[in-house]
Amino acid sequence: MAEETATRLRILGYPGSLGEPSALDAALDAGARSVEFTGLCSWLVAQLKSVCPSIEESISPTQGPEEADSFQLEVSGVVSELHCPYTALTTGEVTTRLTSRDNCHNLLGFLISELQAARVLKAREPLPVETDGGKARGEIQLICQALEIEPKSLHNPALLTEVQNTVSLRLHSLPDSAVMNPLLKRQLDPELWGRLAAVSQALRVEYECRMRMLIKRFQVTVQSFHWGERGEARSHSMSSVVFPLEAALSSVSLVSLSHLLAAREDASRIVKTSSGSSRLGTSCAVNKILMGSVPDRGGRPGEIEHPMPSWERRREGGRPQHQQKRSGKKRRDK
Repeated sequence: MAEETATRLRILGYPGSLGEPSALDAALDAGARSVEFTGLCSWLVAQLKSVCPSIEESISPTQGPEEADSFQLEVSGVVSELHCPYTALTTGEVTTRLTSRDNCHNLLGFLISELQAARVLKAREPLPVETDGGKARGEIQLICQALEIEPKSLHNPALLTEVQNTVSLRLHSLPDSAVMNPLLKRQLDPELWGRLAAVSQALRVEYECRMRMLIKRFQVTVQSFHWGERGEARSHSMSSVVFPLEAALSSVSLVSLSHLLAAREDASRIVKTSSGSSRLGTSCAVNKILMGSVPDRGGRPGEIEHPMPSWERRREGGRPQHQQKRSGKKRRDK
């Protein structure tokens, strides 16, 4: 448990010493009497309040074991405001709630989960629409700084013409092979911009769907390794390796129309996945492992032989078919 919790803390950006499982184990055993443990809880609550300013309660780190009771009083206020589901942290004597290792571990797990959920929800919030053009002014200022232009006023329409002329002069001063031609050479009217935006949105939806499927397949594949006996014994070791990789995966595409405008002709070149430059990023030790002999599972209809007809002996007492028909004709003649 401590290994997984330490990994989650490092992913959240915790800079303290409790990011190591051994140090976290010792802090959990000491509980509220540990200065490092109280400092970690204080950091988690501070990070949570930075994302959700509406939270009123807070936690202060302690300076020694004698401040354990006051720390537990502050924790009681935080868990009550956040509606903590662990009854051991919300009921009973306040000064004895963090005396057990399980309660301390549950407190850390609850605060970590709340912080992760708050950051995810914050990232999904739509960006505020700036009606005063503040974002546009900031972008123009960055462009002027990069091009060493000192504008008299950002509201001057001639500023964009000056920026365009400066960029053109800088490009002409470069060697011919320094900057390739743009991939998109056609001037776009409002109708084409609308079509491109629709295509971009459709591709983003398709990308997110495929990425969610790949992430789910990754999770199911990793889960299958925990089913065996060795997997159960090494569950914590596998989780410490896999959890950071899974947290780094995202189903949201970062490609936008700006990338299309900035793309050059070399972006349309098709490079084989088996080429030397591509294999530099995909080659690993797993590629060199050869599988041994495996049982043949079949599944090749072309190799199935046609069934031969089976012949049976004539039954005793039976007569040939033509004799029966002939006898029938004689009866009709009569």
